[in-house]
Amino acid sequence: MDTTAQQDPAPDRDRSAAAYRNLIMATIGFTLTFWAWNLISPLSGDFKERLGLSSFQQSLLVAVPVLVGSLGRIPAGALTDKFGARLMFPVVSALTIVPVLLLIPAKDSYGAMLAVGFLLGLGGTTFAIGIPLVNSWFPPAKRGLALGVFGMGMGGVALSGYFTPRIAKHSENLPFWIVAGALLVYSLLAAVLITDHPGRTVPTDSLGHRLGQAGRLRVTWELSALYAIGFGGIVAFGVYLPTYLKTWYEMSPTEAGTKAAGFALVTVVFRPVGGWLSDRIHPALVTAGALLLAALMAIVQAFDPSLDPVGTIALLCMAAGLGTASGSVFALVSQVTPQAKVGSVTGIVGAMGGLGGFVPPLVMGAIYSAKGSYSIGFMLLSDLALAGAVYAYGRMRTIRRDG
Repeated sequence: MDTTAQQDPAPDRDRSAAAYRNLIMATIGFTLTFWAWNLISPLSGDFKERLGLSSFQQSLLVAVPVLVGSLGRIPAGALTDKFGARLMFPVVSALTIVPVLLLIPAKDSYGAMLAVGFLLGLGGTTFAIGIPLVNSWFPPAKRGLALGVFGMGMGGVALSGYFTPRIAKHSENLPFWIVAGALLVYSLLAAVLITDHPGRTVPTDSLGHRLGQAGRLRVTWELSALYAIGFGGIVAFGVYLPTYLKTWYEMSPTEAGTKAAGFALVTVVFRPVGGWLSDRIHPALVTAGALLLAALMAIVQAFDPSLDPVGTIALLCMAAGLGTASGSVFALVSQVTPQAKVGSVTGIVGAMGGLGGFVPPLVMGAIYSAKGSYSIGFMLLSDLALAGAVYAYGRMRTIRRDG
């Protein structure tokens, strides 16, 4: 008797349909939960006026859900290895509804807002749920592009930045009701439509042991460093680019916000490009080339060019490089990590990427306060990206591909 057929009776066509169904559902869920994760930031100016907050208090309010969401990816990835995305995606999406709705009664108290922001960090953990799901359904030859398409869900942050304040103009509570309703519908659909791969290996050891094993892998920290540069750069510019454009180029808040949205859009579009290229050449080479481009553009920007056209071109090319690198790094994760540990490693790598975005804005702000220039900050960014490019080329390209 054919034991392979017994273990997995689904024909190739049905499996392909299931793979793309799971990819679509995971991407939609990632987008919606990231929108929820970023609900406070676009409205932080209103909260600052309502509650009489200082700039530091406003920054802390925005940072809490991002920090919690980044760190929360570590246990979320390990739990996905154990219980599967079929359970984790609908559960986490449904639980995220609670802090979204709690923002309504909490918005008149700073302490309550901080507490709800902590809970809202749950929405930022779905990245570590979707990566192992998509990784398991697609063969190595298609995995990079599939992971890149899933990664486009990070555009939920940009969607929130654009639509949330516009929806709030109609009614201050309307954004929360809309997002909560969308999450409810999605969690119900996800419970029906998301399926784990029939060949998924379920680990039997404890959560702590699996995280410890992932943490002892050298490649976990190598990938974390590369992702902290690529995705961390995207987060950093998402946070700080409007301030930079307003301060240095004297733009209006609206114009600076529009330019920053364009930067974010380019990073989202180029993430699957990084995955697609990684299906054709070694992802370490893609990562090295993308970070080299980002490093060169940071050097150009360090000389304070006029925004039209040199500065705009430099910033958009930098966005393309960082977006491509963030896609190719996770193509690399899928190739060098044992399938049963993908969730755990993804959680750690994703956490480091999110946390990596909070150092550059602090450095850029401190340098500008001390020197009245951003040039040193851009040169430091170029040095970091160049170091990542050299390491990706010199070390990571020697790691054997899995088939």
